[in-house]
Amino acid sequence: MPAAIRLPGALQRHLNDYLQTLLSGRGTDFRLPPHEAALLAPDSVSWRIWKNPISLFIGGTAAVILELAEPAVRAGVWEHSSFRQNPLGRLQRTGLAAMVTVYGARSVAEPMIARIARMHAGIRGKTPAGNDYSADDPRLLNWVHATAAHCFAEAYSRYVDTLGTEEFDRAYREGAPIARLYGALGAPQSVREMQLMFASVGRTLEASPIVLEFLRIMRDTPAFPGPLSWLQPMLVRAAVELVPDWIRERLGLREHFGLRRHERWTVRFVGASSDRIVLPASPAVQSCIRLGLPTNYLYA
Repeated sequence: MPAAIRLPGALQRHLNDYLQTLLSGRGTDFRLPPHEAALLAPDSVSWRIWKNPISLFIGGTAAVILELAEPAVRAGVWEHSSFRQNPLGRLQRTGLAAMVTVYGARSVAEPMIARIARMHAGIRGKTPAGNDYSADDPRLLNWVHATAAHCFAEAYSRYVDTLGTEEFDRAYREGAPIARLYGALGAPQSVREMQLMFASVGRTLEASPIVLEFLRIMRDTPAFPGPLSWLQPMLVRAAVELVPDWIRERLGLREHFGLRRHERWTVRFVGASSDRIVLPASPAVQSCIRLGLPTNYLYA
């Protein structure tokens, strides 16, 4: 792995301050309690993947596209969340919950996951077609966690650093026990199981204007600091490209929704470069401090 890099002082401070602002006020200090282990080990594939902000944005966007393609998940997300009214706030809360799940101390992560599971238990409704759904349905939870596991690993592999099949399998296996805590009892534990889930759930996926509305929100909601705002629409297009071709076709995401040819190199360069930037406010860095590891442990 290439050595960590440090940006020019002003830019380094600006990015760190911006990251700190995104995570501040949420009552979570990843440096505490000292020496307490996370749900995943520091040498896991997951710790390596989740430290990268570029692939997280791409992978998270792609995962939501796949989730919104499933009618019951789409109804639950769109009718019972604040995403449309406060997209940035929802992105912050979801991102922080994911970071706590991966990097947070076990005594912090497990109660948070239990609260989310209880919240899901109260979400029920009907799809526009009149079918009942509940947010704690294991079938739907399996799909949500499977798409997240697939898209985050795929985004890292495609736009940051190539992962082999064994590393993909490890990432799935690492995430499965955590998925069970959320209620996803059948989350895939290998590339093969993920392929089988795509084949199984694929029959239920369908196009919806909500998918296009989600993409518009992700393009227009300022999720990056000003100097990097030009990058955001490109990353949304990179996320579309992570969606399997046959699903893109079913959703009506034609070629112009994906990356332009010259943009692929740019996204890969930015993704690989961001994998070497150590920001003190990063949950990954702070969690290394909690465990007594060097701040550049994941970067060197």
